[in-house]
Amino acid sequence: MGVGLKTSGPQEDYLKSGSCEPLLAVQCISWTMSVLFLIVATLMLGPVLPQHNTDHHDMGWINAYRQGFNFQCPHGEVLVAVRSYFSEKEGSDRLWSFECQPTPEGLGQPTDCWWDDISRAGLEWTSTCSRNGLVAGVQSKYFESVLDREWQFYCCYYERRCPYSCLKTTDVPEYYREEAEMVVPSYGYFIRGAQTTFSGVLRDRQWKYILCRMTDFDCDFENL
Repeated sequence: MGVGLKTSGPQEDYLKSGSCEPLLAVQCISWTMSVLFLIVATLMLGPVLPQHNTDHHDMGWINAYRQGFNFQCPHGEVLVAVRSYFSEKEGSDRLWSFECQPTPEGLGQPTDCWWDDISRAGLEWTSTCSRNGLVAGVQSKYFESVLDREWQFYCCYYERRCPYSCLKTTDVPEYYREEAEMVVPSYGYFIRGAQTTFSGVLRDRQWKYILCRMTDFDCDFENL
């Protein structure tokens, strides 16, 4: 049996006549205002749409899942920020984005740049730019059989400048499979390399980035 709306009293009289009797004015006006309120509220709210968290889609990722990439900073700039987003269903892979910044004027311009040593998928890896170089790019290739990537840093040499006051960051991300972000903590520090460990169970990596200051005077020695 269907359920209908039954009206009686002042509401019924109002619906039939389109006007309110004087003695029933208060009740009739109250009921009319309720109807108008419901109509206005419905128009203002509109249909309720499902909400989706799309924040990770707006980070300027340079790769798609399972896709190799080659990223290089513009000439005279070095890497200052690294961000990534993990997805187990997408081959336990990550999306990556990088930011660059010009080096201080006193450092001069790089006189040589090269791709340094390469990692092997599924293994731990530590790499510091040779020849006192600074990291100015990254390239990577994904391997479906291992659910991991190979990595290689693009390094640039600034003539007769030496690293000092070097340190390693804490693990990035703090826990495997979390969203990760590393930003060089203060001006005057530069990324020189990284140490990374791979979890064969969780199929993800944690990174410790190697950060150093660079001398503002000429030096002839190499200091890793």
